Amino acid sequence: MTDHKAILAERYLGGLNRRDLMKGLAAGGVVLAAGGLSRPAQAAGNEIKLAWVDHIDTLDPHFTGFLGAVKVHNNIYNGLLKVTYDGQKVAFVPDLAETWDITDGVIHTFKLRPNVKFHDGTPCDAEAVKWNVERVWKGEPKSPHAWKFKSLEKVEVVDPLTVKLTFKQPYAFLPVALTGSTGRAGTIVSPAAVQKFGASFGRNPVGTGPFKFVSWKENDSIVLEKNPDYFEAGLPKLDKVTILIMKEASSAIAAVMSGQVDGMSDSPVQFIPQLKANPNLQVFGEIEGNYVYIAMNCRKAPFDDINLRRAVAFALNREQIIKQAFFGQGIPAYTPISPPMTDFYDPNVAKTGRGQRFDLAKAKEFRAKAKVQDVIEPKFMVTEEGTYGSRLAQTVLPMLAEIGIKPKLELVERAAWVSRRNAGDFEMLDFNWWADLDPDETLFPEFHTGAAWNYPGWSNKRFDECVEQAQVSLDVPTRKALYTEASDIIMDEAPIAITSHMPVFKIFAKKVQGFKYIPVDSLNLHTVTVS
Repeated sequence: MTDHKAILAERYLGGLNRRDLMKGLAAGGVVLAAGGLSRPAQAAGNEIKLAWVDHIDTLDPHFTGFLGAVKVHNNIYNGLLKVTYDGQKVAFVPDLAETWDITDGVIHTFKLRPNVKFHDGTPCDAEAVKWNVERVWKGEPKSPHAWKFKSLEKVEVVDPLTVKLTFKQPYAFLPVALTGSTGRAGTIVSPAAVQKFGASFGRNPVGTGPFKFVSWKENDSIVLEKNPDYFEAGLPKLDKVTILIMKEASSAIAAVMSGQVDGMSDSPVQFIPQLKANPNLQVFGEIEGNYVYIAMNCRKAPFDDINLRRAVAFALNREQIIKQAFFGQGIPAYTPISPPMTDFYDPNVAKTGRGQRFDLAKAKEFRAKAKVQDVIEPKFMVTEEGTYGSRLAQTVLPMLAEIGIKPKLELVERAAWVSRRNAGDFEMLDFNWWADLDPDETLFPEFHTGAAWNYPGWSNKRFDECVEQAQVSLDVPTRKALYTEASDIIMDEAPIAITSHMPVFKIFAKKVQGFKYIPVDSLNLHTVTVS
């Protein structure tokens, strides 16, 4: 995510194989029995120990760029709103807010829960909420989530428990922005603690959530403890949470399979069949709001040629990519709109003929129209530290060779990869967006002309009009029609060749009970207990 999206680059799944796993097992002194576990996890009292393979940059939610951090935030903080999931559809409901009223589509009035206090004992009242909104909206240093309040006109305290946000126009994305999870702009932190700790608040977080922060040992662990004054009756059920920071996914897999930890924050896709087969483990995961793609730089040759980009899009065999690069995990993506966006996703899109799909004859037809007919050898920038390492790039090489495109893989370290991606210094690269729940965050910041995350440098006037109009409409059918048209435009002009929507997995031991899965790459421990 840069925003919650650049997170994708740091999931530590790339390049892990069975040999890596066995090395991790050996390093941990663990012997795997046929049934799975060789010894139980050692936890004191109602405590949970989790292996964390996602990157954590800061525990200040207004400045984080990584979902690995957001998963921790959700246990320390609350948002004005929260995301719920009934197994079919996500919803956005009040959290710190007790009620939420909308007037004329632009005035949002929140009545807060009474008697809620931050972990430092200060009140979470309307003044605190106003301070938080203004910190994100126009504070210094500037929050990377400030854009979520770009159409905010004013924020007012009506009374000690009532705050009113007035926008210049209707804002359909606001429910996502105000969540304490993926949105982050609506996460409420202690003003007193920010003033006390200053720039180091991200290492000394204070919220209202079910768990209080205890400690953070660099590259080692984060410890949380129960908030006995949490406003939701009977929660949390755990007394202590210990997050063991493991940058090597092989070590985390070994620890969870041996029972040395009670779960892990994410899992490499190639080990999901083994984890599911282990009778001592639970695997949670569904297709989430995301998409994987290959980007082509539209600013310069050779991919300033729309016919060449279209050829690439139709040359990719999505089913084969999922099987080879993602170990059978995922579904083909025809457009960027993903299944959790139930009001906007078409479950029958595969049958409609819309979007990008594998059609080698059509790929060759577009390739024959391209400006350059000789074999093209573009540089394909990859990093082994990324989400899937170089597996996706290596899988598509023979597919592209079928149409006279033979990319040269250019392996670079993560920091350089990010820097060059942001500067548009590439010809091809693979990437993905994660944890999206509304088409606005899936399309607007990534592909609107001049947007910060429009890495391919693509521009289309009608696309811009569609996503701009959809932002200010609160009518779902109207928004759906606009996003359908916008998706069709981008898939046709192909600044990206989209491949798949992916499941995201959370792993727990069977003795862990009460986890409520939400398809936004979250790991809320509010209701969890260890039997």
